[in-house]
Amino acid sequence: MIHKKLVSGAAALAVILTFTLAGCKSGSYNGNVNLTNNIDSVSYAFGYLNGKHMSQQGMDDINPQIFAKAMNEAFAGDSSKISQTKLRAMLQRYSMQARQKMQKKQQKQAKANQKKGQAFLKKNKTKQGVKTTKSGLQYKILKKGSGPSPSKNDTVLVSYKGMHLNGKVFDQNDSVSIPLSRVFPGWQEGIQLMHEGARYKFWIPGKLAYGQHPRPGGPIAPDETLVFNVKLIKIKK
Repeated sequence: MIHKKLVSGAAALAVILTFTLAGCKSGSYNGNVNLTNNIDSVSYAFGYLNGKHMSQQGMDDINPQIFAKAMNEAFAGDSSKISQTKLRAMLQRYSMQARQKMQKKQQKQAKANQKKGQAFLKKNKTKQGVKTTKSGLQYKILKKGSGPSPSKNDTVLVSYKGMHLNGKVFDQNDSVSIPLSRVFPGWQEGIQLMHEGARYKFWIPGKLAYGQHPRPGGPIAPDETLVFNVKLIKIKK
């Protein structure tokens, strides 16, 4: 979650699909759709993940009934009602419109989150023990460490808990090795302030975290201010 280099949307979908299909078992779904065998479950997984992925890309106005009908016709070997040339042009135009719609939505969310984050940080920096760096990162020392501090080229072993401003946890790990060169700026700066054995609390503005383009469909909103409790276990050599 804290890495700044994320896999592509297609690769992420492939990973999700792999795990989903591996977990599909006959009769494993108890909703309105009757999944009586493995291929039913696989079929449902393909449909659900495609629908979710399209929705996250701004294609949430697609008519699912027509979508399903067209897919049935393709499986049956029927000819398309629209020529291949028109299909490509139409989908290219629609994809561009969907991207523009998502960009406008993200920009609106980003402005709201910037305002919310700035108000929170302005109040938070007045609290006892909270320090603010030149970049805008805020931190509080919960426990001082006694070992060395890492550099931006080091790999560190840490435990952490990531939270929204309301305290809801979106990510946590009890022990994970992380190259500091691969995390977003707020983490990279904050961890270098710590000594081995230290525990800090960080408040990271959106501009130092995922900015306006977090992973589509993930738990982080555009320009959202994030909170992390971090323990620096050791610097790995």
